[in-house]
Parts: sequence; C-alpha cells; structure tokens
Amino acid sequence: MALDPICNWEVDPETAEWSSEHRGTKYYFCAPGCKQIFDQDPEKWTSGGGQQYAGGGCSCCGGH
Repeated sequence: MALDPICNWEVDPETAEWSSEHRGTKYYFCAPGCKQIFDQDPEKWTSGGGQQYAGGGCSCCGGH
C-alpha cells in the first residue's frame, strides 16, 4: 500500500485511479481533490514541509 501524501490515506497502487510523478517518484491519491492539491505544489508535500489533512476527516476528498 502507498500513502496519499495529502490525507495520509492508504491507497493500493494496483487499483489507484489517480497518481502523479514528482522527481522520479510516483505518488498515489485516494481522490481527484487530493491529486489536484498535490499537483499545485508537489514540493510542499514531498519535502516534509507539508501538513497532511489526516485526523478529523479530509475535506479535499470528502472525508474518510
């Protein structure tokens, strides 16, 4: 399983509908909203500076 870098939700790379590549690494997303947020500023979410939306639901993907 992979972790959606936006909401920290587990995503199966085999069945994931949404993904993006950044600096040679492929990232998988649970929903198009998470992918859109990532694509706007991937460096924010891959450099350790991003804050995930996990905990209390995720508004970017409808809340898990």
